[in-house]
Amino acid sequence: MATEQQVALILGSDPTHLESLIQTLTSATTNDQRAQAESLFNACRQAQPDSLCLGLASLLHSSPNPETRTVSAVLLRRHLTPRGGDDSSSFLWPRLSPSTPSTLKSLLLTSLHREPVTSIAKKLSHTVAELASALLPNNAWPDLLPLLFQWVTSDQPKLQEISLLIFAELADYVGEALIPQLTTLHAVFLRCLGPSSTSDVRIAALAASINFVQRLTSSSDRDRFQDLLPLMMQTLTEALNSGQEATAQEALELLIELAGTEPRFLRRQIVEVVGSMLQVAEAESLEEGTRHLAIEFVVTLAEARERAPGMMRKLPQFIRRLFGVLMNLLLDVEDDPTWHSAELENEDAGETSNYGFGQECLDRLAISLGGNTIVPVASELLPGYLAAPEWQKHHAALIALAQIAEGCSKVMIKNLEHVLSMVLSSFSDAHPRARWAAINAIGQLSTDLGPDLQTKYHHLVLPALAGAMDDFQNPRVQAHAASAVLNFTENCTPEILTPYLDGIVSKLLVLLQNGKQMVQEAALTALASVADSSQEQFQKYYDAVIPYLKAILMNANDKSNRMLRAKAMECISLVGMAVGKEKFRDDAKQVMDVLMSLQQSQLEADDPTSSYMLQAWARLCKCLGQDFLPYMGFVMPPLLQSAQLKPDVTITSADSDTEFDNDDDSIETITLGDKRIGIKTSVLEEKATACNMLCCYADELKEGFFPWIDQVAFTLVPLLKFYFHEEVRKAAVSAMPELLSSAKSAVEKGQAQGRDETYIKQLSDYIIPNLVEALHKEPEVEICASMLDALNECIQVSGPHLDEKQVRSIVDEIKQVITASSSRKLERAERAKEEDFDAEERELLKEENEQEEELFDQVGDCLGTLIKTFRGSFLPFFDELSSYLTPMFGKDKTSEERRIAICIFDDVAEHCREAALKYYDSYLPFLLEACNDEYPDVRQAAVYGVGVCAEYGGSVFKPLVGEALSRLDAVMRHPDALHSDNIMAYDNAVSAVGKICQFHRDSINAAQVVPAWLSCLPIKGDLIEAKVVHDQLCSMVERSDRELIGPNNQYLPKIVAVFAEILCAGNDLATEQTSSRIINLLRQLQQTLPPHTLASTWSSLQPQQQLALQSILSIST
Repeated sequence: MATEQQVALILGSDPTHLESLIQTLTSATTNDQRAQAESLFNACRQAQPDSLCLGLASLLHSSPNPETRTVSAVLLRRHLTPRGGDDSSSFLWPRLSPSTPSTLKSLLLTSLHREPVTSIAKKLSHTVAELASALLPNNAWPDLLPLLFQWVTSDQPKLQEISLLIFAELADYVGEALIPQLTTLHAVFLRCLGPSSTSDVRIAALAASINFVQRLTSSSDRDRFQDLLPLMMQTLTEALNSGQEATAQEALELLIELAGTEPRFLRRQIVEVVGSMLQVAEAESLEEGTRHLAIEFVVTLAEARERAPGMMRKLPQFIRRLFGVLMNLLLDVEDDPTWHSAELENEDAGETSNYGFGQECLDRLAISLGGNTIVPVASELLPGYLAAPEWQKHHAALIALAQIAEGCSKVMIKNLEHVLSMVLSSFSDAHPRARWAAINAIGQLSTDLGPDLQTKYHHLVLPALAGAMDDFQNPRVQAHAASAVLNFTENCTPEILTPYLDGIVSKLLVLLQNGKQMVQEAALTALASVADSSQEQFQKYYDAVIPYLKAILMNANDKSNRMLRAKAMECISLVGMAVGKEKFRDDAKQVMDVLMSLQQSQLEADDPTSSYMLQAWARLCKCLGQDFLPYMGFVMPPLLQSAQLKPDVTITSADSDTEFDNDDDSIETITLGDKRIGIKTSVLEEKATACNMLCCYADELKEGFFPWIDQVAFTLVPLLKFYFHEEVRKAAVSAMPELLSSAKSAVEKGQAQGRDETYIKQLSDYIIPNLVEALHKEPEVEICASMLDALNECIQVSGPHLDEKQVRSIVDEIKQVITASSSRKLERAERAKEEDFDAEERELLKEENEQEEELFDQVGDCLGTLIKTFRGSFLPFFDELSSYLTPMFGKDKTSEERRIAICIFDDVAEHCREAALKYYDSYLPFLLEACNDEYPDVRQAAVYGVGVCAEYGGSVFKPLVGEALSRLDAVMRHPDALHSDNIMAYDNAVSAVGKICQFHRDSINAAQVVPAWLSCLPIKGDLIEAKVVHDQLCSMVERSDRELIGPNNQYLPKIVAVFAEILCAGNDLATEQTSSRIINLLRQLQQTLPPHTLASTWSSLQPQQQLALQSILSIST
């Protein structure tokens, strides 16, 4: 039968044909049947949208089959509402003929009124709400709200519930349009939340009232709903009292949403609300799920610091109770025999969902409330647990310490000795699971409290871990001790590690030969980390270690040994990097041959070898440098394939019944608007690793990477906007300047396969605009800073190739970055005005603002590079930017902002010279004032700028010489001028005075200023400035500067002493050229000065300077 005839039949007067099509859509057993049904349905939709919608609405109205009515409701939502469908072609409302909409609306509402099955009524209310959200703003459904108010005030609970469900959804879409109805809605919610309503009505009223509170932008409107809060809480308590835990859990989920988005709504009744929740959390008679939700509510409230900073810290009595509840959850762990006999380190037998949830919440609570709140509570509770007879209590205390370490690190570092003694004393606990927990705590503390822990307590921790590696009765404990060695050494210097290497390496070699795979794997990763941290100190162990590693790599071929082999690969590559090319070279070829044959074998999709191999190849390249080039043709194809992996994404509607498997760690879900996205993380991680490796190769091989630049650029540039995974974006960003540098180096060295400068321009034209566009869209401040850093490096490489349009886009983006940063800071300043704002919040705000400073730092560097590259031709852009930069000089701005603004002007003055003179009037007053700023970094930038202006400012600077000298003098005379914090400012001030002496001698009292300048020499802090200043001194002596030498050679001894110090410092304080000029001058002085003058000059030197000069002068003669 032709499609037209089928459509006519399905949409004809007999509804059974449409019903049968719908049933096939949902219950087809084969893909062919489903595809045929979908094709027919789409044909109906295209040919006769009116008949199709009316047919579905009629089925909804009259079909006796609940399944048909359910599917009709879902299909109508999908095709009548703009949000329901996945593509615009499925949205039929605008295509309906004028008479259809009113019939449809009427059918929908009648069906809703009559529908006996609650689940179908809910789906239908969803359809009505979404349609209403599209129509109400244009007043295209005027009779809906009056009808809903009529239903909600009727005496039929079902109608009350349906209308409340629709109100709840309308709040999302047309909340503002309902503001005029607030008083009526408030009365409705008050009545429906009351004790006379059924539990279903009360839950619907709770959802509706919470949705409205969340959508109200004005705090006075929110306040009108305050009196609903006790009734909202009663919904929960009465459901619990009457044993309706499913209803109670629904209520809790709604209240958690409120706590996360509108915590301030709870503030006035916070004590009662949190108290009730903790009662629920403590009630052991309730279901686990209910208690977990009550805990989740309190933890969510603690985390809502952006909206209610500091609020929960005002309730220490509750924090103590919550901590106690969470400790109780950690006790729910059993001594399961399979834990002891496990083959894999991640086997968690005996750990319950209570235990896992308790761990997660302690971590979140510590991060959100901080150490000043949590550590006192932990200090009070944990000693009792450790002193108790039950191993579970010891285990719980040690796990809790590990969980809170990240959030409490600053406070725990201050009490490190006490914390460590609690943990280390448990290394001798009678129960292996408690010993395991103690080792676990050391591993976590090494990460969170490092490097302080490593620096101060290595003498306690490393011997304890070495001892635990001898626990042959308990392989789990042994393996975990090796893992903790990994954590400890990651934050460790070679100096700390060296004395322990003999003991640790020999124990790890013993573990490598252990029959238990888990122990071997842990020993491999620990050995890899020890090698990485000890670097060349590891050379003495190389010959003992490498045979074991190669044996595992070559022989661990069973499927069960795949991870062991992968870790051997990782270990060998890190050992190779640590000991260096010379030591590793003989084994490298053999190792790489094994890797090549593995790569050619058909590895299974879940084989960890692939991702470990990606990283091992890159490390081998770092170790071997250019010697690795012959392997690149082999390494690159699979690496590019991994970098080009498409994310494995599943998208469903946020309210769909399709659930992702929440226990599947490999799937991460995000909700964006009304879509729920599930992403397979293993694919993303492989992609991120591959992108990082590409960056490593470009960095290491420089011009040798040329053959792959185009492919890598086309792979990575689109990933600058890969929003599924931050690590992928970061790697793509880092690679951009590396690719340009590699291209430039290849062209310059004639290794670019005949390509010339035009190739660099083409590559730059592809990379830079895309990087700027990505910066514009980047949501993370930290990545914005990395992008600006990369952009700066790209401009340094290919600056001359940029055209005016590209410079314009960069400058516009920099304006945007400054504006966005300022508005984020204003937002934080608003948060600081909240009534519960406290010292802990101030600390957190400071950390957030430090990220902004890093961003500004990169802005300054970027502009500096543009100024250095384009000089005077950049000034029209600088003029545009001045309205963004001058506010940064303000006293209300941070020291970092002031420093950056000054540095940008310094660059303009230095690189644009005469063209910059027109800015002196505007900027020099700021600079002079900043010479005496309280922050040394600001002072340094300012005095450097004064020196630049003295050098290039000519007559424009002349009137300011007096003020400049007195400002510089104040910097040089500061009592702590030579303190390490201030030395850079001091040295730059000395340099600036030298420039005033050189370029404005006629405007100063030279007989006073020049000797004062000489008395400050040599300068030794800023080594760049030192070379400039000492070269100037040399020139002045060469031309026998009168004021410098002084009457009767008065200052000659000082000059010789300065020269002696400069020469004694090797190449630090002067260039080779300046040093040889100084030696020549000293030899001239030796020959031309009268003997008594020479003798007195010589005797004024310190003995070691006399010796040094004698040896230098005798060598050079």
